[in-house]
Amino acid sequence: MQFDAIVVGSGISGGWVAKELCERGLKVLMLERGPHIEHGPDYSHETAGRLRPQDDQVPLEERRLHYPYYEGVSYALFNSNKKFWASDHDYPYETVPGKPYRWIRGYHLGGRSLTWARQSYRWAPDDFESNLKDGHGVDWPIRYEDLEPWYDHVEAFAGVSGGYDEVPQLPDGDFLPPFPFNCVEEEAKARIEAAFPTRRFIMGRTANLSRVAKPQMDLGRKRCEGYVRCHHGCPLGAYFSSLAATLPAAQATGNLTVLTDTIVESVTYDPVRNRATGVRAINRLTKQGVTYEARLVFLNASAINTAALLLNSRSDAFPRGLANGSDQVGRNLMDHVSCKQVFGTYPGFDDQPYQADRPTGIYIPRYSNVTEDKDYLRGFGMQGGARRMRRPGGELDESGRPKRVWVMSLGPFGEVLPNPNNRVTLTTSRVDSWGIPLPVIDAEHGPNERVMMREAARDAAAMLAAAGCVDITPWEEAGAYLTPPGDRIHEMGTARMGRDPATSVFNGWGQAHEVPNLFASDGAVMTSSASMNPSLTYMALSARTANHAADLLEQGAFS
Repeated sequence: MQFDAIVVGSGISGGWVAKELCERGLKVLMLERGPHIEHGPDYSHETAGRLRPQDDQVPLEERRLHYPYYEGVSYALFNSNKKFWASDHDYPYETVPGKPYRWIRGYHLGGRSLTWARQSYRWAPDDFESNLKDGHGVDWPIRYEDLEPWYDHVEAFAGVSGGYDEVPQLPDGDFLPPFPFNCVEEEAKARIEAAFPTRRFIMGRTANLSRVAKPQMDLGRKRCEGYVRCHHGCPLGAYFSSLAATLPAAQATGNLTVLTDTIVESVTYDPVRNRATGVRAINRLTKQGVTYEARLVFLNASAINTAALLLNSRSDAFPRGLANGSDQVGRNLMDHVSCKQVFGTYPGFDDQPYQADRPTGIYIPRYSNVTEDKDYLRGFGMQGGARRMRRPGGELDESGRPKRVWVMSLGPFGEVLPNPNNRVTLTTSRVDSWGIPLPVIDAEHGPNERVMMREAARDAAAMLAAAGCVDITPWEEAGAYLTPPGDRIHEMGTARMGRDPATSVFNGWGQAHEVPNLFASDGAVMTSSASMNPSLTYMALSARTANHAADLLEQGAFS
């Protein structure tokens, strides 16, 4: 079969590219390195519902061998859903001594769209201008206005619940109704906003359906019932994933072919025509090689894998890797940064029930260097919420068990500055089970991130105190710990967009400067990291890139 486009990767961004291309009439081949997952039947939602989380934990020795990125008890990795988490043992990578990196992956159809936390925030106009203003990184080749209609487009289809909060640094969008605050959060909101007029306390915006609109109804998706077992897969399709939304839409056109268990090793290239011709792939199970060809190639394998593919696609024309004349492939790897969560006990409200059925928490949008001037660059947002829980060692209830008390938490997600020395390369001494060189990740947080997180911990403690909390985590203790790069699962950069081919890999349309029929729209193309969760921006970029590529094809650009 002849294909118009190959899409490498089936996660959030790859799913959107496939949907948009198929709906434009292109014949699309999607390649996924992991196994097939059937929406609904292959989820562990019902199994998890019969177990307490503590009874569904992966055994310690198995966790150390396969999932060392989770320390202690995990909020998302369970014995019943471990097939959704890639094994470091089976898919190894290398790091530089003294620079730990937690590369948390999902190798299966749908990728991390099955296990993401669904926080969905538009970036603000300033986020696309920050590099230009403070001189870190290169200027984004696009502005918020370029992406605004595509944010509208993806929100309407995916289904994002949230309030119309009128926060300039966190633009409103096309939202479903927000999930409600609980009683403690309502009081905390009033107190915190009164004590800190430059800060806002809002409901987290999440890709969970608080009601069903027509685009979701047409796909058979249903409203979120609050089971809060989202990391096990949602048979209702109540949260956005490739399996629940974009891939069914693409398949409905009759234009999509999906091959799982297919590991893409490199992109093939014709130096005479200066075109990517397709990809070389290896069957994961048989280890047999095969080449697929198409007029367009889209890399949506996630930031590190996309960089590794380009680096491994060497030729006489591109000895440092395909489209890497700038030597920027692999560089400027970013994540978000956090410190330890800050907790406090909220007195009172003992007679108020707590319903643990909300799929999102609260959010405090960035105020650093927006409404408050700081001595560091960029800033952070806060995620958290209030819940009732047992506090070991605390007061006992009438039955002699630890009394349930209200506890509130806040944890920052801070922007990481682009740094060309934070990078991905390929080792020359080791290959994986399929003969592909291992990625080597060399990344660390810098002084700006350390100063920022120390203040974030102090601010979190101060806000909890203003809310009325007691027994608050000492902020000095929380701020002294930084999450290692990769821990926030928001890897970005490695093949950034830019205006100048000498300093960037892709242009503002996600089109490689040096290979015009090669595209990317996953985290690799991000030019900065902002402070918000990036997945909604990946979606908007992917829809925009795919439609631009389809326009070019219609105009005969790659005939």
